[in-house]
Amino acid sequence: MPYVNTIERVEREKAVHEGRHEGVEGTLRKQIALKFGELPEWADTRLASATDDQLDNWVAQILTADSLEVLLGRH
Repeated sequence: MPYVNTIERVEREKAVHEGRHEGVEGTLRKQIALKFGELPEWADTRLASATDDQLDNWVAQILTADSLEVLLGRH
């Protein structure tokens, strides 16, 4: 097995994390489009700046949310 230094390991972990984040965000965008229709600009901005925890929470809540505003907490 080849040696992997700390910088390489951290970069690989970062790439995996970013890939997961993008995958969850993409899935949530599809779910929103299917349930609520076209994504408004304010929602696009919220999704693009969301943390992993927010995305995970929204993925779970989309099943019971009555509106996009309720789901994403638009104030």
